[in-house]
Amino acid sequence: MTLVAVVLGGILGTGLRLAIDQLVVPDSAFPWATLLINVVGSFVLGLLVARVWPSAPAWLRAGLGTGLLGSFTTFSAVMVALLTLTSAGMTLLAVVYLVASLVLGFAAALLGIRLGVPAPVDPPIEADE
Repeated sequence: MTLVAVVLGGILGTGLRLAIDQLVVPDSAFPWATLLINVVGSFVLGLLVARVWPSAPAWLRAGLGTGLLGSFTTFSAVMVALLTLTSAGMTLLAVVYLVASLVLGFAAALLGIRLGVPAPVDPPIEADE
């Protein structure tokens, strides 16, 4: 069941990644699509870890985390974008992209976790008798 969930999640994540790659500024020197994909993926994974993981079965966690989001976001795409920018002489832009990827990815994951944690429930107030 876990393997099927990962494969199906992988198919969906890869399809989403391709669609966004083709829609978001495809002719730009700056890798906007990869940055957007990785920031959104970081946010969603943070949200899922805080909200869904505590009660989700292992196959669902694997399907959503490893499958869907693992195929949607990729570290290798960041590295290729950095090498492409650097080899084209755009070293400063490569540094900006790396810093933006790290800072925005971290912030998105943190926001997802913070939004995903259920709010504490106040105990009911008992009336004095």
